Amino acid sequence: MIPLSELKVGQKGIVSYIENTEVKRRFLEIGLVNGIFVECILESPFKSPKAYFIKGASIAIRNNDASYVMVEVI
Repeated sequence: MIPLSELKVGQKGIVSYIENTEVKRRFLEIGLVNGIFVECILESPFKSPKAYFIKGASIAIRNNDASYVMVEVI
């Protein structure tokens, strides 16, 4: 398992754990929950934020927030 922030462009994973932080509620609202498929699709020139494909939508998440989400790379 690695943090979501460490996924490279083109890598895919399945969310296995989200730390209980103040951003967890926002993650749940956008559909980022345990067991969901995610793919890193874009990376900004300064490496943060990255864009992820989540439930049919492209969502940009800052690396410091994405580090609270653990994923299994597939």
